[in-house]
Amino acid sequence: MIEAGDPTRLGASAITGGVNFALYSSCATRVELCLFDKQGRETRRIDMPECHNNVWHGFIPTMKPGQSYGYRIHGPWAPAKGQWCNPHKLMIDPYAKALSGSFQWQAELFGGADARMDTRDSADFVPKGIVTKPFERVNKRLLTAWQDSVILETNVRGYTMRHPDIRERDRGKFRGLANKAIIAHLKSLGITAIELLPVQYFVDEQFLDQKGLANAWGYNTLNFFAPMSRYAGDTPRAEFRNMVDALHEAGIEVILDVVYNHTAEGGGGGPLLSFRGIDNLSYYRLMPDQPAVYINDTGTGNTINADHPAVQQLILDSLRYWATEMGVDGFRFDLAPILGRSFDGYRVDHPLLHRITHDRVLRHCKLIAEPWDIGPGGYQLGHFPQGWSEWNDRYRDSVRRFWRGDEQQAPAVARSLHGSADLFEKSQRNPSASINFITAHDGFTLRDLVSYRERHNEANGENNLDGHAHNYSDHYGVEGDTDDADILALRARQKLNLMATLLFSQGTPMLLGGDELSHTQQGNNNAYAQDNELTWVDWDNTDGAFLEQVRKLIALRRNTPLLRQRGYRHGRNSNSSGLHNIEWRAADGTQLHGLAWHHVKAMTLLLVATAYDDPPSPAHAAVAIAMNPTDDTLDFTLPPMLDQGGWSLEFHSAEALIKEPLDSLPMAPQSLACLFWRIAI
Repeated sequence: MIEAGDPTRLGASAITGGVNFALYSSCATRVELCLFDKQGRETRRIDMPECHNNVWHGFIPTMKPGQSYGYRIHGPWAPAKGQWCNPHKLMIDPYAKALSGSFQWQAELFGGADARMDTRDSADFVPKGIVTKPFERVNKRLLTAWQDSVILETNVRGYTMRHPDIRERDRGKFRGLANKAIIAHLKSLGITAIELLPVQYFVDEQFLDQKGLANAWGYNTLNFFAPMSRYAGDTPRAEFRNMVDALHEAGIEVILDVVYNHTAEGGGGGPLLSFRGIDNLSYYRLMPDQPAVYINDTGTGNTINADHPAVQQLILDSLRYWATEMGVDGFRFDLAPILGRSFDGYRVDHPLLHRITHDRVLRHCKLIAEPWDIGPGGYQLGHFPQGWSEWNDRYRDSVRRFWRGDEQQAPAVARSLHGSADLFEKSQRNPSASINFITAHDGFTLRDLVSYRERHNEANGENNLDGHAHNYSDHYGVEGDTDDADILALRARQKLNLMATLLFSQGTPMLLGGDELSHTQQGNNNAYAQDNELTWVDWDNTDGAFLEQVRKLIALRRNTPLLRQRGYRHGRNSNSSGLHNIEWRAADGTQLHGLAWHHVKAMTLLLVATAYDDPPSPAHAAVAIAMNPTDDTLDFTLPPMLDQGGWSLEFHSAEALIKEPLDSLPMAPQSLACLFWRIAI
């Protein structure tokens, strides 16, 4: 019935003549393969016949794709020693490509306390792996250049649940994101890549389940290969791949937010679902002298053991699978320092980071780090390898504070618009290494950022103590919604200022999905538990005027090479005008140097074309970005140019009273303007 099989094919592999099964477990003394029928009833238990290098393996002839399965692990039960083998608990294959059935929080999921093993069977309450047939690999990639990229971060359900042109059965699903109306919107906006919050199979945390809430974000992964069934109908893998194909056809890349730093099994009091019951000592980081205690550098109860070869192989195999069979173009790594952690701390040359960076498949993918975790030395912004980009929260905070009018923010925002060279150039990376963002899933939406000073997270059931306390936000007179025309006008202007700054900065801009429509979460800045209309984008009540401005801003960036340079500018090259390729000037036109930076608020960034630009700029081109975050109207002196021509106002966040030719520009309080130098014909 079962033959020896191949230990190198981890997971369940449908190959010629049958199915090969292989599972890594260094602690098991016996492994049972359990087969289930379509109703989820266990029909057979088969002992895995062979074990080589801690891989248990077997081959079943004539078996075909579609078979449901799981494992029971026999071995030591000694939680105090970090050993959790309990054959009464069905274990999900870490390499399962698809899962059937539903997950239910029940007492049967837990293994037992101390020396007492719980003997209740858990099979009825956990999903089963499904043997799948491989998809044809994606060989052709979009490979959009980093400097041309504009990313939109969003959630599958949140972006599609309320769209009027999506069929009810497709809302909240991969099919919804593949809908022509969604794709047309993304194309008209100018988005080149969509970054999806986690779509690998996750479960709702037990405390949320008990409150009747659901995980809206997905940062509680249970399996690193299977697509989330909540986001699909009967065929999650096929529906995900079809979505990717549809987005690729429209020229839009797909980036996945992946959570390889912890799993849904939680800490020592958590359930036995997969990794813990299969090989707890290998998969998780435990205290060396107290293996019953989990190191919690993630804040979720457990931390994956990035030092272990089997864990490294699992992560690499998962990434390759999503990049090849599923067609994904890139990955954003949640709490990425975990991937470089050993017991002596984070290392930029950690073997796992090195293997990801230099992998023959992954080197063609976009790699993005969230460069912090909560462990010792966990803030690692600027310290990832060449080839990686990083979420830049310093950019976020400096731009927010600048436009809020905080003191002495000009130097920080200047570094941010320059592409954060002080963070990334020392590792020989270019501006695209900085993923610039004002808002993301975690925090206020853009509309709420200019409408609330305080978080309003009561709906999460945590007494409004969760979420960020320091948001660098303002309401400009009234907390929340208002009918005051002056306040609304200022909020609209500030939204434009923030969005324009994002799109006029060197680096890679990332927008939060729904911000272009002025979506609100009513002041909730930690809406992870709100899988409901609070987080679902309301497509029927949008700010159409703001949407058109966002489209214009993205188009300006796309059509203006000076706004998206591949390399850093340091004022070394000048053209015939005598100006440097980058200059900063005060509102009166004087150049900013030294101590002047400590006193300035309003300023102009000047970018001048040179023969060395990449991408190349038209000869004699220049861009001036004038920013007035003050409460006063200021008259900005524009930099003089020697070439024949004049300044042309391309964008202004406030109504501008201008006279041609432009040698100065009146700037309203809290406003931003972008001007081009046009050569006279």
